[in-house]
Amino acid sequence: MLHYIWMFIVGIIVGVVARFVLPGADHMGFVMTGALGIAGSFVGGLISRLFSKPADGATFHPAGIFMSVVGAIILLVAWRYLGR
Repeated sequence: MLHYIWMFIVGIIVGVVARFVLPGADHMGFVMTGALGIAGSFVGGLISRLFSKPADGATFHPAGIFMSVVGAIILLVAWRYLGR
């Protein structure tokens, strides 16, 4: 249970940083910002997997904070263009 709380806290931090870098998504609330950060971490992990292979037996490639923010920014840009 603590793992999910920690994941959401890091997701909020990543989402806030991504929204600061790419402003204009002010209609997002607290929960959506956390979801943006968590989804950005998955997208960042997929991008990281393109450049380096994960450890043997690992399903996901762990994305660092930087790649999580990059993934969240990509999602924000996609959200803007699909929302129009």
